Amino acid sequence: MRILRYLGLFLLVFALGFVPMHANGNEAAEGKGTVDVQEFVFGHIRDSYEWHLFSFQGKHVSIPLPVIVHSATTGWHAFSSSHLTHGGEYEGFYIATEGSYAGKVVEKDAQGNEVRPLDISITKTALSLMINSALLLIIMLGVARWYKNRKSSSEAPKGFVGFMEMFVMMIHDDVIVSCVGKDYKRFAPYLLTAFFFIFINNLMGLVPIFPGGGNVTGNIAITLFLALMTFLAVNIFGTKAYWKDIFWPEVPTWLKVPVPFMPVIELFGVFTKPFALTVRLFANIMAGHAIILSLVSIIFITASLGAVLSTSMTIISVLFSIFMSLLEILVAFIQAYVFTMLSAVFIGLARIHHEEHA
Repeated sequence: MRILRYLGLFLLVFALGFVPMHANGNEAAEGKGTVDVQEFVFGHIRDSYEWHLFSFQGKHVSIPLPVIVHSATTGWHAFSSSHLTHGGEYEGFYIATEGSYAGKVVEKDAQGNEVRPLDISITKTALSLMINSALLLIIMLGVARWYKNRKSSSEAPKGFVGFMEMFVMMIHDDVIVSCVGKDYKRFAPYLLTAFFFIFINNLMGLVPIFPGGGNVTGNIAITLFLALMTFLAVNIFGTKAYWKDIFWPEVPTWLKVPVPFMPVIELFGVFTKPFALTVRLFANIMAGHAIILSLVSIIFITASLGAVLSTSMTIISVLFSIFMSLLEILVAFIQAYVFTMLSAVFIGLARIHHEEHA
């Protein structure tokens, strides 16, 4: 019964998520006669300077976000993104609609060319990151508070605290301890933080209404930063045996001198590992969002093909979208698990000692 209740709640939230999408689709159908699927999909995935909630009777309801930029000629500027909506210009800044700076705040230099100022604005992705991080802190501090107030004679935790303990112990024992080795305590805080950070951002990205829906882990800048942290943990704390295997591996000498074939290959592998972590997480999460939005767009594409076909395709689209959303919940966990496991494996390989290597 509890599972059915959770499933019903998820379906209700998912149905509410169709309100902004349906409104956007109707506007496209009325304005152009056809739906720009590419703009519909990537408009919801890419970052923006406002948080669009829904559209009602042709009016957009959005949360304006602060734009903070530094111009090389006029200095710092801070203002609401509402000044830049619908092609507006404010204090010489506007949002580019085409070119390499499309969707970004730009200004024009003395020659009339579009240039990018230093931009540290609070965008949708940045706000999502703050909200999700705050939510993660609330959850973890709440669980830690329960353990702090726990007496030695208390029973094992139940409910949500017990669920979180199961999660933590699973990642700690099955991933961190087994992959990192005897030095696991040094790296356990980072790896646990990485797992739950990725997991909660993946889940919040599937919630179609505010404060969910932000494409945080589908942003390559976020995944690149996470991979960079693993890269630093691997190479800063790497042992002598690890670096010896890179610059002087145990292969025939002619593969190392006079032309260092194997050292170059091994050194190249040092940088391909974080690249693989970056692209794997980014591509899987972004692809999942794109598939769900593409299925939703079928509703608007078939809207002008007659009542019978439109109704049948709408039902099929909703059912497939719900199925993909449920599948993405599993993918949200798998991608967080895989990132943590690979990071632990890379760290464990870098912590190998001479006697273990022998």
